Formats: sequence, structure tokens, C-alpha cells
Amino acid sequence: MLKGLFILGTDSYRKIYGPEERAEIDKMVDIYAPPQTPQSVQENPELLKDVEVILSGWGAPKLDQAFLDAAPNLKAMFYGAGSIRGFTTDEMWDRGIIVTSSYAANAVPVAEFCVSQIIFCLKLGWRHALEIKRTHKWKRVPMPGAYGSTVGLISLGMIGRIVLDMLRAYDLKLAVYSTSMTPEKAEEQNVRLCSLDELFEVSDVVSLHTPNLPETRGMIQGSHFERMAQDATFINTARGAVVNEPEMIAVLQKRPDLTALLDVTFPEPPEEGSPLYTLPNVILTPHIAGSMDNECRRMGRYALEQLRCYLKGEPMEWQISRELAERLA
Repeated sequence: MLKGLFILGTDSYRKIYGPEERAEIDKMVDIYAPPQTPQSVQENPELLKDVEVILSGWGAPKLDQAFLDAAPNLKAMFYGAGSIRGFTTDEMWDRGIIVTSSYAANAVPVAEFCVSQIIFCLKLGWRHALEIKRTHKWKRVPMPGAYGSTVGLISLGMIGRIVLDMLRAYDLKLAVYSTSMTPEKAEEQNVRLCSLDELFEVSDVVSLHTPNLPETRGMIQGSHFERMAQDATFINTARGAVVNEPEMIAVLQKRPDLTALLDVTFPEPPEEGSPLYTLPNVILTPHIAGSMDNECRRMGRYALEQLRCYLKGEPMEWQISRELAERLA
């Protein structure tokens, strides 16, 4: 039986690996010490000399040369969270350490959050709720509704694809901005493939799913918001840095008919005094679209299943190669 350790943040361990997941892992791997943190193994590197597999998550140890020297038998890291950028290193890749990620599990609650808000925002739900609270008056305004309206999705990564599939349950027109989708594929999937400018023009709700990469920072500009249809909504559950926020704010100040629902900002949270706190057409949520509390167990389950495949010598669906890591957020 391979020797393994849990190494991650204390709170992450309790959230990600529930009793059922821990019991199943114990049957497959000799977990020979209590759960560790990066700090505890740094203080006691002798713990690492026998480790062959690591179960991890938020608060993972950086797999740098010092760590790898202390863990000469390490073969694989099963990461029960999303982005691996915080702990991967060239030394790790050079040594051939296998890494899997549970980013696909984290995509599920984000997609669920997005779809719930897209449908709600097609009813101008936030505007109605906030207006009643402000005026104490019961008043409806014309709204797009969820029949025949157009929802625009920016980027079709893991989350964007799940959102697209979920939205097919509704009587909506679907528009997409994607550098990976071909016109033939768009026709096959019955979606409208648009330029970024066109997508903002035709959509009643625009949902952003672009990762924060050097080439995407500031990609969404004030000119895009200026093109938005009357009473349209912009939803960002991706990363705040993808949006030029000062330009977005300037347009939202001029266009009270628009609504921006921001689960992410840049910086996060917004700086004290930011207009995002006071603009009546901005709704802020504290980065809750991703896995929260009980939802985190899904990520632990994905890490467990990848471990199971590894032990059986089967292909691991969520293994991250060095090349793939360079393209992921």
C-alpha cells in the first residue's frame, strides 16, 4: 500500500475531505500521519521522506526544490481544488510528479450560480428588489423574461460549457464569444457565434467566463458596456481583472438601466470608497459562486476518484500536464 499524507490548510482539510472521502482514502493509501500543513512539514521535513502520494487542496505546499528534496519518493499530488498555479514549479514538472486537479468539480456550483442569476436577471429581479427596498413601492418595469431572450456567454471553458448545456433547458437564444468554437460547431449546437462587440449588442444578459491570463486582462472595456441593450445585465463570476473596472463604472454611472452582478472584482474586495459599493445598479456578492462549505466535498470526491484511477493504472480524466497547466488560469 502506498504511503500518503494530507497536506493543505487546516480549514481546507475539514471542508474538502469529509468522513466518507477520508474512509475511502484510508482503504487505498497508508495515511501514516495526521493531516499536515505546509508549515508543519517545513518544521518537520522528516515526515516527508516516505510520502509517495499527497492529498491536498487550498493551502497546498509549494512543490519547490526544498520540498522535493525532503520528499524523494513523491510520485503524485491529488489536488482537491481548482487552480494549481500556486504550488507547481519547474522542478516538480522536471521530476515527473503527477498532478490532478478538481477544477471540474468547482465548475459545477459556479455554473449553477450563473444559471440561477441569468434567469433571475432576465426578470430584472435585482432591480425590482432594490427599487422596492428604496421606495417602499410595488412597481414592475418591462423586462426581457426567459422566453426568446438572448443570453451571451464569453468563453467556453469548463464553466462556460456547463452553463451553455444547462441553459438549453430554457426557451432562450444563445450567443457565444469563443476563440475555440468554429462556425460549423456553432451551427451544429444551435448557438450564435459572435464577435465580442456583437455579443454585448445582442444579449439581454452577458455572462463572463474568461480566465485571468496576461492576454485577457482588461479585455472587457467600457466600449462593450456602452453597446449593451436597454435594461441588459452583466454577470462576472470569472475574475475581476478581465474587466476594465474604471471604464465599466463610468458607463454604469451613465446607464442606470444596466445592471452589473459582480461576484468577483479587482482588487477583491473593492477598495474602500469604490463606486461599486454605492452604485444602485451594481450588486456585489463575496466570491461565493465557486465551491462553498458542503459543495467543497465534491472536490474531495474528484481527488479521491483520481487517486483510485492512479492506483488501478487507469487514465486520469483530470490529470494536468505541464502543457495544459500553461493554458489554465
